[in-house]
Amino acid sequence: MPRAVNKVASREKRKKFLKLAKGFWGRRKNVWTIAKHHIEKALQYQYRDRRLKKRHFRRLWIVRINAACRNNRTTYSRFINALKKKNIEINRKILADFAMNKPEFFKKLVDFAMN
Repeated sequence: MPRAVNKVASREKRKKFLKLAKGFWGRRKNVWTIAKHHIEKALQYQYRDRRLKKRHFRRLWIVRINAACRNNRTTYSRFINALKKKNIEINRKILADFAMNKPEFFKKLVDFAMN
């Protein structure tokens, strides 16, 4: 009796993987064994980088806030400490946006927090 391998399901699985490999370079996009390896690796990177993205954005916001604070004669550390003492709860994303797009408002906020 011949061995049943469920050709339909196998083909669908390969098609699904090769669809994910669309846009890859060279044989990575159309050779099943190579594409399978590179897609698995790409999905690992994707999972990891969804978490890293949050860290990178927080670092960027802190750099922007620090630059704006230094323009207002203080440091990031002193500014954040002053905000905490005054019980002002604004997250770093919003502070960075103020620092970039509304420097006059940010200056008032620094003056209020530091005094």
